[in-house]
Amino acid sequence: MKNKKIVIGIIAIIVIVAIIVATVILVQKNDQKQAEQALNDYINLINEKDYEGMYQKVASMNMSKEDYITRNQNIYEGIDSSNIKISISDTAKNDNGYQISYRQQMYTSAGEVDFYNIANMVKENGEYKLQWTSRTIFPQLEETDKVRVETIKAKRGSILDRNDNPLAEDGQIASVGIVPGKLGEARDENISKISELTGVSVDYINEELSASYVKDDTFVPVKKISDSDTELKNQLLQIPGVMINKEDGRVYPLGEEAGHLIGYVQSINAEELEKNEGKGYTTTSLIGKSGLELAYEDTLRGIDGTRIYILDSDGNEKTEIVKQDKKDGQDVKLTIDSDLQKSVYEQMKNDKGLFVIMEPQTGELLALVSTPTFDSNDFVVGLTNNQWNELNNDEAKPLYNRFIQKYCPGSTFKPVTGAIGLTLGTINPDEDLGYTGTSWQKDSSWGNYHVTTLTAYNGAKNLMNAIMYSDNIYFAQSALKIGAQNYASSLDKLGFNEQLDFPLTLAKSQYADNNGTSIEGETKLADSGYGQGDILVNPIHMASIYSAFANEGNMIKPRIEYDESKNGEILKENAITKEAADTIKEDLIQVVENPNGTANDMKINGLTIAGKTGTAELKISSEDTESGTLGWFNCFTTDRAEGNLLIVSMVENVQNNSEGGSHYLIQKIRNLLV
Repeated sequence: MKNKKIVIGIIAIIVIVAIIVATVILVQKNDQKQAEQALNDYINLINEKDYEGMYQKVASMNMSKEDYITRNQNIYEGIDSSNIKISISDTAKNDNGYQISYRQQMYTSAGEVDFYNIANMVKENGEYKLQWTSRTIFPQLEETDKVRVETIKAKRGSILDRNDNPLAEDGQIASVGIVPGKLGEARDENISKISELTGVSVDYINEELSASYVKDDTFVPVKKISDSDTELKNQLLQIPGVMINKEDGRVYPLGEEAGHLIGYVQSINAEELEKNEGKGYTTTSLIGKSGLELAYEDTLRGIDGTRIYILDSDGNEKTEIVKQDKKDGQDVKLTIDSDLQKSVYEQMKNDKGLFVIMEPQTGELLALVSTPTFDSNDFVVGLTNNQWNELNNDEAKPLYNRFIQKYCPGSTFKPVTGAIGLTLGTINPDEDLGYTGTSWQKDSSWGNYHVTTLTAYNGAKNLMNAIMYSDNIYFAQSALKIGAQNYASSLDKLGFNEQLDFPLTLAKSQYADNNGTSIEGETKLADSGYGQGDILVNPIHMASIYSAFANEGNMIKPRIEYDESKNGEILKENAITKEAADTIKEDLIQVVENPNGTANDMKINGLTIAGKTGTAELKISSEDTESGTLGWFNCFTTDRAEGNLLIVSMVENVQNNSEGGSHYLIQKIRNLLV
């Protein structure tokens, strides 16, 4: 019995000890969890950029709250840290609390950082806090060290013409600045001269000069200008206190000669930064804003490299934390011929209009000009408010890119109606429609509406004469014979109401109001036949349509990106029949070759040219005298030794031009070809 009591006592003691031990272990585990949770809470606060909250989670130390917040904020935000995560590998009890070993991962502007670290957690006022040192941020970081971020600039790809001449490239621009101590006694007068030459206000210059960092020998930048503007630089350098430095920048050698085509880059804005999130853009990035700089942004843009490293107290590099190599942008080579582009611009620089020049067999676009225009370099160096207002408010619309829009084509559309009628069999090219005079209507149901044509001629009212004399009545009757539904479906076959595959967004050509799919009413159909009504055509699309006359009925696809093979791609196969294309081509040649042709002044000895004049009335009503008139001339060569050209050209407001719009353009084209 006595032995039994002893055994029971021993068991009770063992149970009590076990309970005590288990309780101690449980308390210790709970204590350890509290320490680990305190570290996790601290990391979460870093992700939230709650520096006040972080400070509340650290144990007492010699650093002030302000210094702590400044150091942490400068480093974490300086490296663009995000998505910081830790995984604890070991927690060991020590005299003061716990030592926690962990792995830390985070994203930075230079890529992902992954390292192992140790945190000491101590208890203060009943809760665990982090015993913070600079090593908490990076294990190699001492209190006197500094973290630095270096940007490794990537090169933006160049835009080149077909002969590798630069149209846009990374180069140098000039930074005009003032050294205040050298302005001299005539300070105000000199500032006024600088203001007058640069377009920067006197108030802005004085504001920059009064900044807190400015000393007498400080270079204070006030305006960027083109480095090639030698005259302006020389004028500025004659003013005491002016200094001009060079800096990297985007350069456009053709300037305004290719402004609408090439476009420009500028600093990215907040909306663009949000839209392109995750693509490596930063607040200091440049981005294509218009033209091909925008269209080829993903190809051209370089992705800057970034390096994060630690400097010791002597300014020496101590260690590299992470490095992301730069990625240079790719060049884009165009089909454009710089010399031709410049020549066309010289012909058109004083006009409102456009030129599209294409190689008719390959679809290569050799020149695209819209005038008036702007100098792309001005947008890179920065427009003053006055310069921007002048551009934006100019009635001639220099910011309006005309070759991407759509317009009423007038009589240049008659060959299209003729080709459709020949393809469908509704037009017999030899048939004489037999009407007389310059005014016609189908019957009295048209009321007071008549189709009128400018020129009465004695010959047969057949297709060749109708094209040669530009007879509105013939093509109005032809459209009626074709019928509204057949006419619309034939235009659809030519790519109307379609978005043309092209780097720049081109307006869709249309034959009905608001891009509709049916032509309403006989008079509207009749007007459409000679390029009026609701017919609106994009000039680049028009070039493709005209290419069918030179390619046995196949429409070539316009292209602007250079291909060594130079093989053309068919946009619309058998858009019209070969027979229709050949007939229209021969008739267009007569427009130029025949002395009675409306474009006989385009004739050049030794060169065969097929062409069509056109005038588009933009009147809203018969009383409208304000809307003006468009002059057109479309043509293509068939035997040019240097390579054939297909040209679509337009000039606005020709109603007061004594030469007429088409003939005004013909002279310009002759200057290009002769």
